Amino acid sequence: MMQLSPKSNGQSITCSVIIPVYNSALSLPALLERLSQVLPGFAAEYEAVLVNDCSRDNSWDVICNLVTIYPWIVAINLMRNYGQHNALLCGIRSAQYEFSVTMDDDLQHPPSEIAKLLEKLQEGYDVVYGAPEEMQHGPLRDLASTITKLVLQSAMGADSARHASAFRAFRTPLREAFSTYQSPFVSIDVLLTWGTTRFAAIKVHHDQRRFGKSNYNLRKLLIHAINMMTGFTVWPLQAASTLGFSFTIFGILVFLFVIGRYLIEGGSIPGFPFLASIISIFSGVQLFSLGVIGEYLARMHFRLMDRPAYTIRSKIDPQAEQQVAKDKRS
Repeated sequence: MMQLSPKSNGQSITCSVIIPVYNSALSLPALLERLSQVLPGFAAEYEAVLVNDCSRDNSWDVICNLVTIYPWIVAINLMRNYGQHNALLCGIRSAQYEFSVTMDDDLQHPPSEIAKLLEKLQEGYDVVYGAPEEMQHGPLRDLASTITKLVLQSAMGADSARHASAFRAFRTPLREAFSTYQSPFVSIDVLLTWGTTRFAAIKVHHDQRRFGKSNYNLRKLLIHAINMMTGFTVWPLQAASTLGFSFTIFGILVFLFVIGRYLIEGGSIPGFPFLASIISIFSGVQLFSLGVIGEYLARMHFRLMDRPAYTIRSKIDPQAEQQVAKDKRS
């Protein structure tokens, strides 16, 4: 594999690393130190966009301190906790360089693997995922992740969704495809499909989590899967329609059976428990279908309310401030 350098293919590589931050005061210093050692090796210009998703610890104080040490950090503090994908969307929209890399704040995504993603990206792809070499969670969490990726594959319409990861690299101009997107329900992976179909995935090393525990439990993963199903695909509506149509055919067949038996044998037809069961089944299907439609109506309601995906409380950008100061002096 070729060695990525700032002048690879005769072009300067510029890179924005976007990191959503939540309760990571302990891991951030080590993460930024590693980035400071790795990024100059392959990027002529770079930045780290840290988006504090209203952490409950002193993560924002740590970020403010890190800005004084590393002037290439852009620090964004959100008004409240919006969720990982919402924070990522905020950071992506703030990125100023050609390539964007997203990674977690818990040191599970080694900064040394970023170069591999960018190398694969330069083969002509627009999005490259850094899939873990092996799953490192418990069986229930792994099962929930698998279910989420299957749903994501349906929403994205791309096989690479099976290898989707929070550790990803993509061409920053892709964000123009969802520049006007405003909704409290965000899936970065689905939004990226609005701009390209050139996806790829490579195996990279993922480290064990060193501090705290994951904020993504079984419940949150399942909620995320439901949000993707009802927010970005019509698959549940199609499933409800198919289910309703199937039971309609079943009901017609039962009706023909009842009429045929009456005409052949004559007299009244016993079988109240059977009919009660049929009615219960039909009632359940109707309620299920109404529930699915209700989920879609709820998403439409929230979008009509024009609820923002995030709101910024404060932002620190030393490089932008220096540029403003230079412009004033000139």
